[in-house]
Amino acid sequence: MSETYLISGGTASEIAAGVELAVSEGRLPPGAMLPPVREVAAGAGVSPGTAAAAYRLLRERGVIETAGRRGTRVRPRPASTFREEIRIEVPPGVRDLSKGNPDPALLPRLGDALAAAARAHEERPAMYGTGDDEELLALAGERMRADGIPDAPVAVTSGTLDAVERVLATYLRPGDAVAVEDPGWTALLDLVAVMGLRPVPMRLDDEGPLPAELARALRAGVRAVVITARAQNPTGAAVSGERAHALRELLAAYPDVLLVEDDHGSGFVDLPLHPLAGITQRWVVTRSTAKAFGPDLRVALITGDPVTLDRLRGRQRLAAGWVSHLLQRAVAYLWKTGAVDTAAVAASYARRRDGLVTALAGRGIRAHGRSGLNVWVPVADEATAITRLLARGWAAAPGARNRIGTPPALRVTVALLRADEVDPLADALAEAVRPGSRGGPYG
Repeated sequence: MSETYLISGGTASEIAAGVELAVSEGRLPPGAMLPPVREVAAGAGVSPGTAAAAYRLLRERGVIETAGRRGTRVRPRPASTFREEIRIEVPPGVRDLSKGNPDPALLPRLGDALAAAARAHEERPAMYGTGDDEELLALAGERMRADGIPDAPVAVTSGTLDAVERVLATYLRPGDAVAVEDPGWTALLDLVAVMGLRPVPMRLDDEGPLPAELARALRAGVRAVVITARAQNPTGAAVSGERAHALRELLAAYPDVLLVEDDHGSGFVDLPLHPLAGITQRWVVTRSTAKAFGPDLRVALITGDPVTLDRLRGRQRLAAGWVSHLLQRAVAYLWKTGAVDTAAVAASYARRRDGLVTALAGRGIRAHGRSGLNVWVPVADEATAITRLLARGWAAAPGARNRIGTPPALRVTVALLRADEVDPLADALAEAVRPGSRGGPYG
């Protein structure tokens, strides 16, 4: 440890905040060794449990890492990207199924939509203080109500993560606990760490978060819960009607908890939505257009209780200000013209996803992928499985990007998988994951 910094503080949060500040100011450089828990406790005058809790907070925020007998040290990479940077190098000639992109062939052509938006702009230029596009808000509201989401205000943000960050920031402070899915969305897990929040993982199965896991998180005092409605990344889970009923009953006993529902599957998933929205006093539902219309169309539609939507808009005005009206009008045009055949797109992804899951089952490998673009394949060891898979000409994403406490796995994005590739990929995966493949809810 650097001789210029002494760990101090009376609580776990204070100790963690002091270490994080020292790292940001350069007094604790990357790779600097930190003392054992008992030494920290003795020096700061706190219990070993408090010191251990401080180290746990720092690990969750990506500030430090612990490597067994080699001790604890400051991480060599920025906390803001520590999960996103877990990647593999894909050699030339290897079929890359490690990225979570949609199939470009199933995305609409944006030329006509942008041209229509440009014409509307010439007729009604969007200036400072114009507000969100009323036509888009009306269309979004109609679609949300048709799916059983409560009638509530609608706002526009630059994607789901933009909305989630602004909403969490209005209600939570560093050290607050938030329930997240495990395995879960890499970007969300990174966001929680960067905001200094404490993730409380919830395991899930094909029907969404397990009720016992949500109950445990709520009892632990989480201030917010984030749940993916459909096409869960990375597992493909989708909340069923029965599961939604069980989760709503649990949430009803905690009306002050903020509920964030991510329904980015809207527009390319054929399973019905079973919303939880409205069961707590503070809630939002987010719907990104990225997977249905293309990742570069940075638009998400957000609905929620009036107080939360007002806070979201307030934070937005102080930062980006608004989402480009050209993009908003382009999305409205795409919806009005039916540019995407949702049923056909969903069926196309389902054929690829279900085909791989079925092929793996026929080879004795249990995989998961109820909806969306990905298949989650539990393995005994990720590094070994990835190396074997690369040797056979295929690349998948390491599950470490998405996991907190769940067992190892690989994420295979099937968006570009051709029908004639299903069996060769299943053969390669079966060879790569043996021995030691697992069953059960995601491991």
